[in-house]
Amino acid sequence: MSNASSATLTALAAAGFGAAFLHAAIPTHWLPFVLVGRARRWSRGKTLGVALLAGAGHVAANTALGAGIAWTGAQFGAGAMEILPWAVGGLLVAIGLWFCWRQWRGGGLCHHPVPGGHHRASEDCGHGHEHSHFDTELKDSALAEPATGDWAVIGGLLAMLTLSPCEAFLPVYLLGVPFGLNGYLWLSVILAAATLGAMALFTWLTLLGFERFRLQNLEQREAGLLGAIFVALGLIVIALELLGWA
Repeated sequence: MSNASSATLTALAAAGFGAAFLHAAIPTHWLPFVLVGRARRWSRGKTLGVALLAGAGHVAANTALGAGIAWTGAQFGAGAMEILPWAVGGLLVAIGLWFCWRQWRGGGLCHHPVPGGHHRASEDCGHGHEHSHFDTELKDSALAEPATGDWAVIGGLLAMLTLSPCEAFLPVYLLGVPFGLNGYLWLSVILAAATLGAMALFTWLTLLGFERFRLQNLEQREAGLLGAIFVALGLIVIALELLGWA
């Protein structure tokens, strides 16, 4: 791999890590496990284990989607490596601006409903309250009912996260098409490390009693923050190419 390709892949990996970590840091990826664990009197270890198991399913599903995206993109890819930094940089900026536009429009990014609860309409996403909507939804969910067995509850939590695509990371897979199998594998490792790391960190902090460590507002601003990450790293890729440092 040339120096230009290596620098571009590094920037792309950084964008992917930031997007995946930020996406997994929002309460939809860890708060339901804490709330259900408390309602069912699970130990901290069991709660964290269930969260990481669901996170692994989430990563596996998105890795499979990424494989499909990478394979499809490869069918149309041209081997013009000399334009790679410009193409990746430009697409990162374009994707970032699209996320910023979604934030400006008030749409943000909408996430998973609670199994057995009531899904909120997309227009309600991003309009904040002091507490996450999971606090309310879980009260009406079968997941918190004592009569529901643990395996059924764990299955519901797994399905909640596994069947929800990480739309913030999927464009990264598309941009990684020119790097072939090695690029795909590297980006998949980045996705797993960022997702599981964020889920483990925030689940554990909450279980330890950091009740004021709240990230509900992050859910409202996720699209804008992702947009800033993609735009900044896209401009870095283009700047490196212009300066001949790539």
